[in-house]
Amino acid sequence: MNKGFLEAGHLPTLVAAFLYFDLSFMAWVILGPLAVQIAQDLALSPAQKGLMVATPVLAGAFFRVVNGILVDHLKPKRAGAIGQLVVIAGLVAAWWLGVHSFVQLLLVGLVLGVAGASFAVALPLVSRWYPPEHQGTALGIAGAGNSGTVLAALLAPGLAAAFGWNDVLGLVSIPLAATFLVYLVLAKDSPDCPPPKSLAEHLEVLQTGDAWWFMFFYSVTFGGFVGLASSLTIYFNDQYGLSPVIAGYFTAACVFAGSLVRPLGGAVADRVGGVRSLSVLYAVAALALGIVSIGLPQAWMALLVFVIAMLALGMGNGAVFQLVPQRFRREIGVMTGLVGMTGGVGGFYLASSLGYAKELTGDYQAGFLLFALLAAIALAGLSRVKRRWRTTWGAAALSAARI
Repeated sequence: MNKGFLEAGHLPTLVAAFLYFDLSFMAWVILGPLAVQIAQDLALSPAQKGLMVATPVLAGAFFRVVNGILVDHLKPKRAGAIGQLVVIAGLVAAWWLGVHSFVQLLLVGLVLGVAGASFAVALPLVSRWYPPEHQGTALGIAGAGNSGTVLAALLAPGLAAAFGWNDVLGLVSIPLAATFLVYLVLAKDSPDCPPPKSLAEHLEVLQTGDAWWFMFFYSVTFGGFVGLASSLTIYFNDQYGLSPVIAGYFTAACVFAGSLVRPLGGAVADRVGGVRSLSVLYAVAALALGIVSIGLPQAWMALLVFVIAMLALGMGNGAVFQLVPQRFRREIGVMTGLVGMTGGVGGFYLASSLGYAKELTGDYQAGFLLFALLAAIALAGLSRVKRRWRTTWGAAALSAARI
């Protein structure tokens, strides 16, 4: 992080956005690391387990659009404060009243979706403080808050073994409340916030083909990341017989790799261009998931390949959001919501399809293979649009950043 970057934006807001995003993501995926214990207590089928961990992801996709609009109307800081209060209240209620059925579990997943929608607040909160040449680095740092998934995978299974999984829902609210107070003190809205727009004006971006391309690209990179983060504890437990705690550690290693490199993905995209870096990353992700789809005989082999896949997907997340603000700087709030929504939809698809693949075929391999094909399709799509991007909105005369 160079001196020019530190002087370009607002560091306290960057720190606040990272912490808010980090702890919110921990809450968002908490059902994944708890899934083995929850499934045993509630006698869930493989498809129900897949739907359980996929529901917060899909709910987060919907609420990201809502947050994207709220960001433009209420400004990012206030929108984020409201979301945090909803999540804290929901978790405390779930802990206090208890969760006793699959339907109640899905309702908890809906509340956790609000935590996943923190993405659509944290990134605009930061983006509006930084110029185009620093967008990849700034949004990569803020987006590294998806490392909260590591905390969930590391801590939740052990805490559930010690206190019970329902009590873990209450325990999660404690760091969320502390983060909320820090956020109120440190976060500040940029003076460059654009005036509010009507819903019709917000949705005008959907008339632009580039918006749909970004939505698809992120559905693969972030969808793959969060879908795996939500599902791997179940996968390692079912496929290789690992205990919930050890399966959580394996998941944490994969998620740590993907979240750690998100800032690196943004920084590399700033240096070599988002299109070039994304092209390599999609190829690596497709290859790694294709290898997993054939079924590996040992858990450590699967761990190694999943780490490679998560490294590619995590860097891809940073690369996509090096490009989005350059194309849609004035619409960054709603675009973050829309792009984030499709990222959540991709995660819902992967997590739920793995559960259904297991129930229908007896293994998970078909789910992984189909997502590998999606990564290959994304690579082909990027190859199709890259020349137009570089010669229109990415032309050197129009932007100081690299496409």
